[in-house]
Amino acid sequence: MISFEEAYDLVLSSHFACGTERIQLQDALRRVLAEEVLSDTDMPPFNKSAVDGYACRRSDLGRELECMETIPAGVVPKFSIHPGQCSKIMTGSIVPEGADMVMMVEDIEVTTHGKIRFVREKSSGNICFRAEDLHRGDVVLRPGSLIRPQEIAVMASVGYVHPVVYRQPRVGIVTTGDELVEPGQLPALSQIRNSNASQLLAQLNAMGIRGTYFGIARDDREALKKILQDAKDASDIVLLTGGVSMGEYDHVPDVLLDLNFNLIFKSIAIQPGRPTVFGMADGRYVFGLPGNPVSSFVIFELLVKPLLYKSMGHAYPSPEFQMTMGETYSRRRSDRKSLLPVMIREGKVFLLDYHGSAHIHSYIHADGIMALEIGTTRIKEGEVVHVRQI
Repeated sequence: MISFEEAYDLVLSSHFACGTERIQLQDALRRVLAEEVLSDTDMPPFNKSAVDGYACRRSDLGRELECMETIPAGVVPKFSIHPGQCSKIMTGSIVPEGADMVMMVEDIEVTTHGKIRFVREKSSGNICFRAEDLHRGDVVLRPGSLIRPQEIAVMASVGYVHPVVYRQPRVGIVTTGDELVEPGQLPALSQIRNSNASQLLAQLNAMGIRGTYFGIARDDREALKKILQDAKDASDIVLLTGGVSMGEYDHVPDVLLDLNFNLIFKSIAIQPGRPTVFGMADGRYVFGLPGNPVSSFVIFELLVKPLLYKSMGHAYPSPEFQMTMGETYSRRRSDRKSLLPVMIREGKVFLLDYHGSAHIHSYIHADGIMALEIGTTRIKEGEVVHVRQI
């Protein structure tokens, strides 16, 4: 049994490269950028009015000004501004030559002579100057960036409409156990519904990855070998749940050896998730996850997700924060790193009612996972703890 930190390092050092492809911008959400994105223009591309108002010369603020024209957004001004002149201008419009400020419309009055007069003591410039955000040729996004809605907006703003992204890994999912039935079936007395496959597919989908489900493998060595061979042939990474402990029907480790997988580790000093298997064969990877749903959920978040992202060129940052305990918590055994579902209220951490690794229902109310390190038996109210957001 190795520590979680050792397991994490072994998994991340085993990442593979997915290659790249060019896609449409509207398909890029949650993908990972594979090349630099440069601005093809200055931003803003011209001196732009930040408000609705009147473009003028600051030196003319004490004078009545003749309005030369109205400048809507998208229209090039016809006139330059000379002493004693101004132009009505809309937000986002080009500031005419000669103007060095824009009076806000609420700060002016129209005189009886039809001229414009500033009625405040002072004013901001209210101009967004050309290239104050970006110069043409500036790097706006770098390779490895995870594409979110804001990255979509940036790419659209610079005309980068066919992004080059890393390909997504092919992920196969297999569940094991004679006791399992699919969610649409009514379980018999000795059966349970297979929630792990739906859970893992959803966790992949949340990353923008479409996994392939190969079904339930029964507790028969040859049947398991056949379905795992199919999954291995069609996938870069196979995720299987169950059959990895020490029971009489837990065939997974032996079958993986039959399929030429080199098992890097078979047990982690973590709770939940101790009987986790990780191996490689012929450029393929496998995770044997525990059958209990909390275990498979947690190990996916802590080990599988970082490997998937790294293989797509993204250095996934652990969403971990330091927070203060809102109550005291104790445990009897501390020989494994313990991960517990918690909720956050008014900036403090509280333990949820949690009955063990089969109790996935507790995670409906969880804001995060709190880690208790090996050797820690008690956390006092007010003490700082590490919480991973989920």
